[in-house]
Amino acid sequence: MLFIPLGATDTIGASCHYLNVDGTGILLDAGVDPDSEGLASLPRLEILDENPGWTVDHVVITHAHHDHLGSLPVLIKRYPRLCVHMTGATRELAEILLPASARLQRRKQQEGTSAHAPLFDEEEVRVVDFIYSTYELNQPFDLTGGSGDTEISGTFFNSGHILGSVGVEIVAKRKAKPVRIFYSSDTNLRHQSIIPGGEYPAPGLDVLIMESTMGADDDATTTTRASEEEKLGKAIQRVISRGGAVLIPAFALGRAQEVVALIDRYKSAGLVPDDVPVYTTGSMRAIAGLYDRTRLTTPRIDPEFEVFGVQQKRHPRSTEGTRASVRKPSIHIAASGMMFQNTLSNRLAQYMLSNENNGIFFVGFAREDSPGGALLEAAENGKKVVLNKERGPQKIKCEIGQFRLSGHSHRDDLLELAESLDPLKTILVHGELEAREWLAGRIREGTSDQQVLLPTVGQPIHF
Repeated sequence: MLFIPLGATDTIGASCHYLNVDGTGILLDAGVDPDSEGLASLPRLEILDENPGWTVDHVVITHAHHDHLGSLPVLIKRYPRLCVHMTGATRELAEILLPASARLQRRKQQEGTSAHAPLFDEEEVRVVDFIYSTYELNQPFDLTGGSGDTEISGTFFNSGHILGSVGVEIVAKRKAKPVRIFYSSDTNLRHQSIIPGGEYPAPGLDVLIMESTMGADDDATTTTRASEEEKLGKAIQRVISRGGAVLIPAFALGRAQEVVALIDRYKSAGLVPDDVPVYTTGSMRAIAGLYDRTRLTTPRIDPEFEVFGVQQKRHPRSTEGTRASVRKPSIHIAASGMMFQNTLSNRLAQYMLSNENNGIFFVGFAREDSPGGALLEAAENGKKVVLNKERGPQKIKCEIGQFRLSGHSHRDDLLELAESLDPLKTILVHGELEAREWLAGRIREGTSDQQVLLPTVGQPIHF
């Protein structure tokens, strides 16, 4: 057997890993790097051209975030006979998000904000979505390849990350002894506001391929989700009571819906007045509709809760309307979560920084090299921040805060997962080197017989 990471080892972008099981080639995810554009944003698929035996028969998409889904149309063009596997909810999300990605790429090229040709267009996305095969949780499905000589199956387990997200157990049914491999993808052992914590296969794995996103975050181990939710509620109450506006940068898929659920709870508890408007926009509203339609058929903490049961306003499209909306007590949930340039959250932050009554509150991970990360660092050190290069440095007068409400497991939970699944080998991916090294060290301390590997992109691992 062979494992080759094609992306997302020391980063969280372009997740894609190649697994060859007795001649059957399986890709685990097909993401893009959000920090790059064009061909540079893709996984290193050309590595597979180095060996004619490295065939690609299947791709398993674990969830619909772009760093796990965004290059799927490119894969399908490259491998026309590819079998595509995902959950039903992920398929419906893909049918929203991939055409939106195609439109965004085209618009950026037309506006001159990107020099790269679109990787795919809307038509290419829509004509291939019929080939997606979908499966329920805990339902084995066939992953045997055309040239493989071993029967292989896959089984999805709720990963607790977002709607439709899964980890996948792959079982090679060798005559002597079945080989069991589990790919965690992005996972969360703990309940969120809408999505319950993840579920996992029985212990005694041969190989665990595990994410490491929060491995370097030591503060997360000293907090609880309940305490962070309480702190956020009080922070929002503080801003609204002084007449300010609140911006919560959030990923359109997952974080945004979880935050709406929290605001509903704050309003019910009297922390936030009922008449304070909540603004949402764009694809997060279409995604919220899908959350509601699937609430009885996908894992939920409260199947009766509906995202659109919480009153929301569509964010103004005009610049003046946007400026006016932040001049009064209000809550704005806007993408992107890391406030990348030319996104609504970035523009809103530029308008809001100069008013000391306002608050900008992060509810998830913000990389140091992102505008969101730069804002957090500048606020902590009392410096100006550059959110838009054309605008230049801005003073930070509003309140800035960060609350640990991530959809990823914190590092102690990841250690617990690695211990409970009891694999012979653990391969750490999807995290900065510091995060992977910390996890590797603690896993090795806790067991004498578990091998821990930290591969680089393109590095083959045989087992």
